[in-house]
Amino acid sequence: MGESIYFEQIKQLVELQKVDDAIFAVRQDVEKTPRDIEALEQRFEKSAAQRQYILDKIAHLTEQQKRIAQEIEEDATKIKKSRNKLMQVANTREYQAMMREMDNMEKMNHSREEEGNNLAEELTAQQHVLAETDAGHSSLQAELEAKKSGMQEKLDKARAELGALETKRSQVGKDIPPAVFMRYEFIRSRLEHPVIVAVEDGVCSGCNIAVPPQIFIELQKGRQILSCPNCQRLIFWCEHFNAPGEDGKNSPKESEAEAE
Repeated sequence: MGESIYFEQIKQLVELQKVDDAIFAVRQDVEKTPRDIEALEQRFEKSAAQRQYILDKIAHLTEQQKRIAQEIEEDATKIKKSRNKLMQVANTREYQAMMREMDNMEKMNHSREEEGNNLAEELTAQQHVLAETDAGHSSLQAELEAKKSGMQEKLDKARAELGALETKRSQVGKDIPPAVFMRYEFIRSRLEHPVIVAVEDGVCSGCNIAVPPQIFIELQKGRQILSCPNCQRLIFWCEHFNAPGEDGKNSPKESEAEAE
């Protein structure tokens, strides 16, 4: 294969790779969108579970608070009745017994009041936590709804873009000799993206492994399309061509070959 033919075919393959790069990027984005929504849904469900846990805790604290308040009120009523009965006590022994009972009830109520204050503080703290959780929960809900509503529009746009890229790919593929194109497609069907990569400083940029010296020497000659012995991708010397995705200008050697 002459140099000019080699350069032309590599240039065509690099151009095809650029189109496949764009197709790959769009497809990756299309696949990423549902995954993003799924991850967001999981965060939302976790937030909902945390929110429900706090609500249950607040409900329990409120119930405890009501119970203690009721017990304090009931004992206060008992103490009041006991004080009224003191005037009717017949002897000292009965008087002292009633005083001990009242004293115990007052101590119990004092303990309940402390417990009630602690519950009130905990309840206030949990309500603050709930407010913060609600804010985050609402934010997640809004983000999730926005992503879901925009997903169909994004997918429609991606499908249109893919259609245009597939059309461009067909046009680019027509310029490549059938045997070379089939070789590219064969590798593409069996390997991860990309198919054709540059060799820089003797290293394949597809697998990041050095190519054997003899193959690198042959690659520099620019006479035949070679594959990386390690990853089987098509390779070209970076000094001959710009890598896929760059400005596409020819190197001095390529320009010289075209001029010939």
